[in-house]
Amino acid sequence: MSDPVVGVLALQGDVREHERALAECGLGSRRVRRPEELAEVDALIIPGGESTTISRLLESFELLEPLRERLRGGMPAYGSCAGMILLGRELLDGRPDQQQLSAVDAVVRRNAFGRQVDSFEADLAFTGVDGDPVRAVFIRAPWVEEAGPDVEVLARVPDVAKAGAAAGRIVAVRQGNVLATAFHPELTGDRRVHQLFCETVRAACGRL
Repeated sequence: MSDPVVGVLALQGDVREHERALAECGLGSRRVRRPEELAEVDALIIPGGESTTISRLLESFELLEPLRERLRGGMPAYGSCAGMILLGRELLDGRPDQQQLSAVDAVVRRNAFGRQVDSFEADLAFTGVDGDPVRAVFIRAPWVEEAGPDVEVLARVPDVAKAGAAAGRIVAVRQGNVLATAFHPELTGDRRVHQLFCETVRAACGRL
């Protein structure tokens, strides 16, 4: 039995970094731009980028409804930053015409931490990841304003004085086979978050 193949949505964003992370976790990847390419993969990563742009391109490339259908069918997915925004049920501070995939029962606030100049890094305790805290890179990042009862909260911003209004905010969640983070683990070289997702993919595909 061959290993599962993880698609990386290649409409915009840091595609190569996710491909490299998957390879280091032992799974092959394939870029996804068309519905027929989506049909050939076992799971999907939605990378960081600009969520409104990715939303428009999903419609332009006729991927929006096929992707929603695959997610409803239980396809594993992981979204980082803009990917978290798109996977959520509801968006705050977004464009009125922006589309949601509704794969996670969460209300997500876009650009919650501020503008590009407010980008920062933090060490996070992350449920399901062993060892040291996860070093998280936040770039115009969202956060989860509200999580539904079936959503598992995996990480929050540390509740320390220097975190300000962000203290305690939810920045990583999981619901079923879907994982989402407000930050970019593909940029740090720490592959533990990707490894967690790859384990989900293998389990969903019966290849553990």
